[in-house]
Amino acid sequence: MRFKKSISMAMASIALAGAVPALATGIGHSFFMRGSIIGKDTTGTIVCVGKADGATVGQVLDVYRVKTLPGSGYKGSGPAYRRDLIGHVRVDHIFDDHFAHVSVADGAPAVHDIVELRKK
Repeated sequence: MRFKKSISMAMASIALAGAVPALATGIGHSFFMRGSIIGKDTTGTIVCVGKADGATVGQVLDVYRVKTLPGSGYKGSGPAYRRDLIGHVRVDHIFDDHFAHVSVADGAPAVHDIVELRKK
């Protein structure tokens, strides 16, 4: 009997641990929507933001580039980073739950830059 209880507790712990990332994603998406520029094709720039993230055609997303600060960080702590706003993109076409085509509104976005919509 004690063995069954231990197994049940272990299974419940595993299930809870697996649910935490899904809950965290939902919480994050209630305040902002974030993805990245993953590539370009013949129809334009592709971002990993789609229907599942709440994207809609016409939204304007901020574009940030992450830069490593030279000489930053303490011994053993690693480098420090900064996000620079470098432009904006407009959602033109959502073709998947997770991906959309965008056009550059201003700036010079590149592959691996972060796109973000702050919900008000």
